[in-house]
Amino acid sequence: MPYLFLSTLLLALSGIAQAEDAEIAHLFGKAGVEGTLVIESAATGQRYVHNEARAKQPFTAASTFKVLNTLIALEEGAIAGADEVIAWDGTHYEIEDWNRDQTLKSAFKVSCVWCYQWLARRVGAQAYPSHVRQADYGELREPFNDTEFWLDGSLIVSAEQQVAFLRRVVERSLPYRAGSYDTLRAIMQVDSTPAYRLYAKTGWATRSTPGIGWYVGYVELEENIWLFALNIDTRGATDLPLRQQIVLEALRAKALLPPL
Repeated sequence: MPYLFLSTLLLALSGIAQAEDAEIAHLFGKAGVEGTLVIESAATGQRYVHNEARAKQPFTAASTFKVLNTLIALEEGAIAGADEVIAWDGTHYEIEDWNRDQTLKSAFKVSCVWCYQWLARRVGAQAYPSHVRQADYGELREPFNDTEFWLDGSLIVSAEQQVAFLRRVVERSLPYRAGSYDTLRAIMQVDSTPAYRLYAKTGWATRSTPGIGWYVGYVELEENIWLFALNIDTRGATDLPLRQQIVLEALRAKALLPPL
């Protein structure tokens, strides 16, 4: 009988955890966008979810793949570390921050596409399928273009899969070297205060209608780590700030970040 009671209780708690979160739904409504957000405790598995059906739906990974791609590039020896220089070839890009020499650290920060295409060529197409399968990072459809697959829809991933992958990154349970994890952690940090540290990556898939905006990462608190993955339909570049805005407001609403 105790086992039956425990099983019933766990099922009930699971149902509660998966229920639509009204506070987060309000934030999406206020922003006027369609999308999903999953926030999950790395310690307990407690979750807050908006639009669970969409959380399971895969979309083009876009620049969120830079999280895994950084680990891959380091493991495969395509680059030595965060400060190795990636030389600009003089090609002019619309994003001014791309028009200069980069390092792995700066390329991650400004989401430099040509830099990660350079890395992808050095890694080689043959290495990617096994890394993607090993990380259980969505689905990579083959054959694929080795410098476009995370941009053109060949690599798709859901918000739930993003969170599961980030858990493996935080736990360091993938068979990558400690130094590779350390480098990723250093370049992924976007904010640090006495109360928390925020690690994150944006993404924007523009080859579909509507476009898909991503914001994925995790927040380290003293007593816990909270993983998150958001994606939204975007009408244009003016919607991009909503990615971070919604996530940060949701984390504050759940008392996972201090109020402004």
